[in-house]
Amino acid sequence: MMNISHLYQPVRTSVRARCSAAGETYFINLRFLLIVCVVIGNMLEPLIRHSDVAHGIFLWIFSFHMPLFVLVTGYFARSNLHGRTGLKILRTIGMQYIVFQSIYSLLDFTVFRVHGITHSFFAPYLLLWFLAGHILWRLMLIGMRQLTFAQQLTLSVVLGLVVGSLPMDGVWLALSRTLIYFPFFVIGYHFRFERFAAWFRSYRQALAGGLSIALLAVFIMMDWSLNNGWFYGNQTFMQLGVDTWHGMAIRLGMYILQLIASLAFLAFVPWKSQQITDLGRRTLYVFLLHGLLVRTLEISGLFTHISSIAGVLMVIALAVILTLLLSQPAVRRWTHRWVEPELPRYVRLKFRHAQRRYSFLR
Repeated sequence: MMNISHLYQPVRTSVRARCSAAGETYFINLRFLLIVCVVIGNMLEPLIRHSDVAHGIFLWIFSFHMPLFVLVTGYFARSNLHGRTGLKILRTIGMQYIVFQSIYSLLDFTVFRVHGITHSFFAPYLLLWFLAGHILWRLMLIGMRQLTFAQQLTLSVVLGLVVGSLPMDGVWLALSRTLIYFPFFVIGYHFRFERFAAWFRSYRQALAGGLSIALLAVFIMMDWSLNNGWFYGNQTFMQLGVDTWHGMAIRLGMYILQLIASLAFLAFVPWKSQQITDLGRRTLYVFLLHGLLVRTLEISGLFTHISSIAGVLMVIALAVILTLLLSQPAVRRWTHRWVEPELPRYVRLKFRHAQRRYSFLR
């Protein structure tokens, strides 16, 4: 196996300073490509039961998009995990979760009339698990700050393997997905872009691109019998119908697949600032708002009779257009108070008091 441990070795401060801007641009570009994949995946999901092409593309996307999204989140957390800034981010994420958990649940209950949804703040609504997970990832990494990278990664992988054996529904507190994807947050937090760029920007990038396309072809052509729940990460081993040891083995295999698929997809990410770089700064708005539009399209019956390749391509094109529209500055102006809410001054003062009192928040 190729040794890539040098990607996580520390580098001189001067080198890191020169490469930080390039790394930020690269990961913002990656973030936009990933949010496009998120929207495509969510719009293809209603089609996977009656379209093998849609199912294959869906599984290909799910093999890398959440691991990479979590990795990018960990990467950007490096500069704001601790102190007053870190506490402010935790407050903002908490408010986003409360606001959109309420909005989505209310609309599903009153307008969309969707059945089978658990309406509880302790059961994050569909895509909102990522917000709950983001809070826990930050808190867990703060609690591990005395450990080395190797120790943090080992512990996070162990947690990701054993969480499937817990005697509880995997959706509660998003605990299953949170722990399963925690290793990618740890990797992102310690990631050294300059090492990666020097190693990847060569023939390896071309090979990675070919591998990603090959994986897409395999997912489309093969008769995939593995439960989709392994790609979602929100179910326990019991819910997936396997015992603990078989479940851990399959989960470990999924980690290997996700690492390979993620590294392969990185071949398509632009290195320099482009138009998508500006769009990539507003992916949060796409992430939190697109579910409302996707749910509306689903309830309208648009996806009911689409099974042809042309229909699948039409849905993908629609998803790209939707992502571009939600990435526009006007959407940010119109929805800023909902997507990035501020707590009342009294509550903010309470948070600052807690920060002074508890050392792990500093």
